[in-house]
Parts: sequence; C-alpha cells; structure tokens
Amino acid sequence: MSSPVRLALWACVATLLAAGALLPLVDPWTWIGQAALLLAVQSGAGSLARRFVAARTATVAVQVVVALVLLTAVFAGDRAVLGVLPGPQAVQWLGDLLTTGVDDVGRYAIPAPMTDGIRLLLVGGVLVVGLLVDVLAVTLRAAAPAGLPLLALYSVAAGLSDDGASRWWFALAAPGYLLLLLAEGRDRTAQWGRLFGGPSPRTGVRPVVKSPVRTGRRIGAAALGVTLAVSYALPSLGTGLLGDFGTGNGRGGGGGTISAVNPLVSLQDSLNQSEDREVLTYRSSDGTPGDLYLRILSLDRFTGAEWLPSKRALRDVPDQLPQPTGLGAGVAAREITSRISASGGYRQDYLPMPYPATKVEVEGRWRYEPEGRTLIGDGGQTTRGAEYEVSSLVVEPTAGQLASAGLPPAELTREYTEVPAALPDVVAETAAEVARGSANHYEQAVALQDWFALNGGFSYDTKVNSGTGSAAIARFLKDRRGFCVHFSFAMAAMARTLGIPARVAVGFAPGTTQADGSVSLGLRDAHAWPELYFEGVGWTRFEPTPTRGSVPPYTVPQAPTGAADPSAAPTTAAPERPSAAPSASESCPAQMRREGDCGATAAPAAVDTGGPGFPLGTVVLGVLGVVLVVLFLLSPLLWRTRVRDRRLYRSGGRTPADAAARTLAVWREITDSAWDYGIVPDEALTPRAAACRLARLGGLEDEPAAAARRVAEAVEQVLYAPRPLPASRLAEDAVTVRGGLADRAGRLTRLRAALAPRSAVRVVWAASESRTALARRLSERFAALGRSLRPSRSRG
Repeated sequence: MSSPVRLALWACVATLLAAGALLPLVDPWTWIGQAALLLAVQSGAGSLARRFVAARTATVAVQVVVALVLLTAVFAGDRAVLGVLPGPQAVQWLGDLLTTGVDDVGRYAIPAPMTDGIRLLLVGGVLVVGLLVDVLAVTLRAAAPAGLPLLALYSVAAGLSDDGASRWWFALAAPGYLLLLLAEGRDRTAQWGRLFGGPSPRTGVRPVVKSPVRTGRRIGAAALGVTLAVSYALPSLGTGLLGDFGTGNGRGGGGGTISAVNPLVSLQDSLNQSEDREVLTYRSSDGTPGDLYLRILSLDRFTGAEWLPSKRALRDVPDQLPQPTGLGAGVAAREITSRISASGGYRQDYLPMPYPATKVEVEGRWRYEPEGRTLIGDGGQTTRGAEYEVSSLVVEPTAGQLASAGLPPAELTREYTEVPAALPDVVAETAAEVARGSANHYEQAVALQDWFALNGGFSYDTKVNSGTGSAAIARFLKDRRGFCVHFSFAMAAMARTLGIPARVAVGFAPGTTQADGSVSLGLRDAHAWPELYFEGVGWTRFEPTPTRGSVPPYTVPQAPTGAADPSAAPTTAAPERPSAAPSASESCPAQMRREGDCGATAAPAAVDTGGPGFPLGTVVLGVLGVVLVVLFLLSPLLWRTRVRDRRLYRSGGRTPADAAARTLAVWREITDSAWDYGIVPDEALTPRAAACRLARLGGLEDEPAAAARRVAEAVEQVLYAPRPLPASRLAEDAVTVRGGLADRAGRLTRLRAALAPRSAVRVVWAASESRTALARRLSERFAALGRSLRPSRSRG
C-alpha cells in the first residue's frame, strides 16, 4: 500500500473514531455505518485523484464533488438529475432538510430520534470533517493541524452531552489522532533511512537509535492516560456548550419548574413521562366544558420534512378580534367566556386559548397573529403565572352545512392544499382509497377520521419513531402505530391530496373536570389535531387519534349529506388517557424564531435575540467565518510545512544539476529554520561561516552542529568545485539541525516558530517581486505599442 493511500486510510479511521462521540446523542446508531461507507468512497476518490492528478486543488475539488453527489443520492435521490446529480430541486430539498435538522437539534432531548434532518447533519458533518482531515494530513502532509477538525467534531458531542460519558469517547477518539500522527511520522522517517546516534565515548561505535515512531507511540499513550486521569480529577464544567436545554424529564433548568410544552417540541418524550403535572386550570361559562380544546398555534406549511408555522406579520392585540375566517351567518355559534390560569412553572411563548377567540384580556406584552388567531409573547413575555380571560365562539355546524360547503377562495386553497413533490405516492393513493364513494369533501374528511380512529386498525403507541416527514407518514400508514403527531400530520397530508385545505393545530385536549367545576390541564393533555377548512364554517376541528380528546358531534359516521339535526349527533366522551406526559424546551424553536413566530423576533417594535437556535444563514456564515479565521491563522504553518516538504522530500531528478538543486534547497531550508528560531540570515557570509554562526547563536553542539557543517560543505562543493562530490542524507541533516534548534529554544520560541515562522515573509517578498516584474513587463509592452503607433517622420 502506497504512503498516501495508507495516510488516507488512517485519516478515515481517525474521523470515524472521533465521530463515535456523537453516537450517544441519537437513537438508533445506524447512521454511523452509512457515514463510514460514504467517507470511504470520498477518501477513495481522493486517493485516485492524487494518483492521476498532480494539482492538489484538483484533488480537493474531486472530493468535494464526490461528497455532494453522495449526499444528493442518499438524501435527495428522487429529486436529483439521474438520481445522483444535484439539480435545483435536489439542492432546495437538501437546504430544507438541513434547516429542519438544525431545528431538530434544538428541539429533541438526548438521545434524539433519527429524523432525516438530523441524519443529514450527522452524515454530512462527518464527510466535511473527513474531507478537512484528508486535505490536511494527506494532501498537504500536515497531520498535526488535522487534529483541529477532529477536536471540533468531538467538541460538538461533548457540548451536547449531559453526562460524563464523553470522556470515554475521547479515549476512543484520541488514539485515532495519535495513529494518524504516527502514520505520517513513519512515512517521513522511512525516507531518512536507518537512524544512528552519536558515537559512544567508550566504544567509538555509532549505535542504532530507537525508532521515533515507537517513542512517539509511548509518548502518545502516556499523554492520553494523563488526560483521562486529569479529567476525573478536575471538577465538572457543567452540561456542555448548550447548557441544560430539554432533558426530557419534565423539569426546566432552574428552580425545578415545569418546562413549557412548546408546539414543535417532540411529543414522544412528552408522552412517555410517568408523572403528570398541572399546567393550566380554567373555568368556563359553558355548561359542558369537557369538550373544550385550548389551542396554542397552527402548523400550516408542509416542507416534506416537517410541518411548520408559516411566517406571519404580528400586530397589536385588538380590543375585539376580527370575525373568524370563513364563518358564515347561517352557522350556529354561541359565545362563552373562560378564565384561565397558568401555573408558575409553565413557560410558553404562545397563549393557550379556545378557538376561535373573539376577545382576550391579559396582562403583559402580547402580540396578535391574525391568520392563526394566536397571541405571542413579546420581549420575553411568557405564560408563566398568567391569569387571563378569553371570550370565544363554540361553532356548531350541521353535517348538511359542512357537506354543502362551497369552494374556498383560490388563494387559500392553493396555500393549504400544497404538498411536497417528494410525498410518497402511498399517501395520496391511501387517501383516495379510504375516501372512495364519498360525495363531497365533508364525507371524505369523516371517512379519513373514522379510518384512523375506528376501522383502520391503528394503535395508539408513544414508543414508535417520532419522525414527522414524508417518509415517517408513509411508515406510519404501513405500521399503523403512532401517537397524536402521526395521526394529525397524516390526516392533514391526506386531506390535502384530496383537495381539502388542511393544517395541524397544537395545544391541549380537554382536561379533567374537578369537584369545584374547574377544569385541570396537565402535561398529559398536550395534543395535536387536524383542522380542515369548509367555506361558510371556517377552520373545523377533527379528531383522528384514538383514545384521545373527543370526537366532534358533526363527524358522526352515519351523518347524512343533507340537512342534519345537530342534536342527533352524539358526543363521544373522552376515554381514559394513557399515562404519558410531555416536556419541552422553555424557549422558542429555531425554525419558529426564523419564521417570525416568536413574538419579539417577528414584532416590528421589538427585538428578541435569545433562544437556543439561530437562523441557518447565520449558522453557515458563522461556521464559514470561523473556518476562514482558522485557515488564516494557520496559513504560515501550512505554507512552511508545504515548503519544507518540497525542499527535503520532493526534489526529483537524478542529473548533477538536480543534485545541486537539492543541496541548495536543503541549505535554504536550514537557513529558514534558523530564521524561524530568531537567527536572521546573513547573506554576506560563506556557507561554512554561516554554519558556524548558526551553531554559535543557536547553541548547537555535537550532532546538530556537525550536520550544519556537512550541509555547508556540500553547498560549497556545489558553488565552487568543478566537479562537486556527491552528498547524501542532507534531508536528515536538515531535520537534525531543526531539532537541535528546537531543543535549545524556549517554549514560546518553539510555538512562534511553528505558528508564525519569520521566514514566511518570503511569500510577501515573492509577491512584491512578481508585482514589480509584472509592472515592468506591462510598461515595456505599452512603450513598444506606443512606438509602433507613432507616425513616421521620414522625408519623401
């Protein structure tokens, strides 16, 4: 196996070992196998490119293209050109998936479910880190800086981890980096030949020195052991970079208070909690408050990866809320008043209210979003300890009114029936099969609800995978097991395929009536349900989730399509709820903050920069900025490493002229190495005098001083001898001189010599000389052009 291929292999191993630190963050671990396969293909492409293409930039470009093709084929193959080429649709899909993944990171507790967005972040991140490690360690032959991306990969896992297990993953990741360093060191020492020390004062025999690779292995093992021991001895620094967001235990980060039930936080962790806690209580003027849903907001944009709230403009809360969209005068509606109290531990940016609210009296800074008829906290305002009064309508349409509903406005239909192009065909096919024989949209909606809740063979199960994208919906339709998120998302998507405007509401299902007539809402009452639009009635609630909530009286299966008596539609009482409870993050998710649905962020007169996430553009620009800064700071080190490698190991040719060039290149490397350690070159001295000066100022003795003199003598042979004597082992002598300079220098001097070498100024000099030469050539050409255009003055 050739040296570059061997180094590329160790770079892959080091990257995968560092990526192992991410395994505890996501369940299941299957993504690591996919990442390993794609990383191997990317590394193999780089090895092939290095074999046939000399330019390093071309090698990196080949690897970047291969990585993009791989990610496109895996995550957007159905939208790609020929299944692998990233066309516009594929790029847009990957961007949306990346955005969703960023949101999912801030939304789910550890271990997070393997959503498509998180999988793209993990696999894509490993490929990016692997590419950086390969470029540094293999293409640029600088294995030491390759530890920076590996450290970044491990730091992400350590920052997100909420326990001390990350140190054991460090114990696995660190040897990968050490093995990469040793592999590069072995390749370098293999070019030096056999190593010898100085002659023994007793025997005069030059002994064989132990391999530096073996010594480095021992040093690395010792350093790793010390690091692990120190990590146990030092006190803990807390839970990492992101603090104690959403641990999934039903408590917030401070004071043991209850975390907010955030609309986009995973309900799976919520519904699997064993302890219920009261978050809201209310009293209603309605005689039958058991069917009252408290709604937080609606999710009306389906990207294919997730349901999200659309970007809406906020305004001041009016004294009287406008008439609900689509509600006609012929539909029975009565107004009720509810007084609601939030517990001191319930912190939510959105104000839970019955739908549709007509008037809200609440203290604090709140803003109104008209389309969803929701109130959103402004400038950090939350529901914590809030007491407020809401007037709302109880809309009581008949089955006949819903069945005879007219066509919705074209703009509303276009917006709320949009489905992603990647929605699996099984969703629309299943919807058409279930709704077969229905005479109108109302009958289709009832057929969908009853299929999910009654006769479709579905089971309520909070242990299944909580994905919410297109693939998750198709999987849910196949396995027929899930909880409210799956039922509501699937029914809304299927309704849209039938041309019925649909969205998903998130809030609280009917609570438990107390002896004093009040209603208590606990964590277990967090719920999601679909809302379908019917012209003349407006947005209408449906309940497809079995054993949850209450079935609306206007959705009884045997309801006729003509006029119907609402009193004939019996109400299904809410059965006993399963013992499960939600938890979530106290702060607004990144996607809602980006879409302007987080109060202060979206309000024209307020700015709220807090929260666990950032817009994707900010994240990308920030990462790009950090990468550019790091590359700028490391550019002198990378340049010196590249120049040193070219001077000592990459001078080809076997002619006397080539040998002379190699000798002069080695002498220039020794001169620059001394310059890096503070010994300014003196061009007026002969090579032998310069070697003596270098030994004196650098404190070189024994073998390093002798190595400098040997190289100086070889240079004098090249410069002055008619037939220079051949010299050998000059590269080894140059390394010996540099090592001697490093041994005699202080720590700060060695650090500066590595990170900010003084000899790097030669780049500036070379650029200045090139600019001067270019200016001279241009001046000469313009002068010649002027002379050629000058008219002749010869006489006729």
